[in-house]
Amino acid sequence: MPYVDGFVLAVPLANKDKFIAHARELDEYFLEYGATRVVECWGDDLQHGKQTDFFRSVEANEDETVCFSWIEWPDKETRDRQMGLLMELMKNDPRFDPATNPPPFDGKRMIFGGFDAVVELGRA
Repeated sequence: MPYVDGFVLAVPLANKDKFIAHARELDEYFLEYGATRVVECWGDDLQHGKQTDFFRSVEANEDETVCFSWIEWPDKETRDRQMGLLMELMKNDPRFDPATNPPPFDGKRMIFGGFDAVVELGRA
């Protein structure tokens, strides 16, 4: 089963086009380095919960939505190896430098982590 890196982040509504352009520019690298799929989702039908919700998870403001993204890898070993290589590239590539190519969101409020798939139904 695949290994998945998941991300949740708050993005200003005004930055939707910038978010999409940023993702199109940088997500190609994950595919080039062995990911099998990258999906970027723009929050559309999100509800405010009584105890917790997507908005609170990333401290989203009223002028922001929550984006949910994931990167699928063939397995954890591929992810660990290739992500290590990609992280080295990112250290020296200005396209990944937030000073010269700032992301259209606040990375400090991003939640991310790696997940081992345990159930997979439907088409891969």
